[in-house]
Amino acid sequence: MKALLPPLTERNDWKALQTHHEKIRGLHLRKLFADDPKRGERLTAEAAGIYLDYSKNCATDETLKLLFQLADESDLRGRIDAMFGGEKINVTENRAVLHVALRAPRNASIIVDGKNVVPEVHAVLDKMSDFCNRVRSGEWKGHTAGASAM
Repeated sequence: MKALLPPLTERNDWKALQTHHEKIRGLHLRKLFADDPKRGERLTAEAAGIYLDYSKNCATDETLKLLFQLADESDLRGRIDAMFGGEKINVTENRAVLHVALRAPRNASIIVDGKNVVPEVHAVLDKMSDFCNRVRSGEWKGHTAGASAM
């Protein structure tokens, strides 16, 4: 990752977004749709089974340009790569964030401190699944073996 960046609200592109927000603050969606009849088609995206429609937000092409600039200034791509690469991006705890490993397929590899953490994560997920199945089936009744509480 790059050197430590200034806080978000002190970055140039954040300040540009603030200025832009003040400029478009009173803009109504009806006007945005009237001025751009293709807005409902143009401001959508679909990937991996997810459909995003951001046409119904008070955002303009300029808003999107400024948001992309802020993402670049914030090194979003580098931070995403660092997260998936197992780098220690949780600076308060000096550790990797492993929620990506929770969603990784069993055959994936996420290396943290030289070790693939995916098998351990899936072992815990398997134990959780087994426990849930035993509770749902009635096999697991807790330490009171099903006695009702008063």
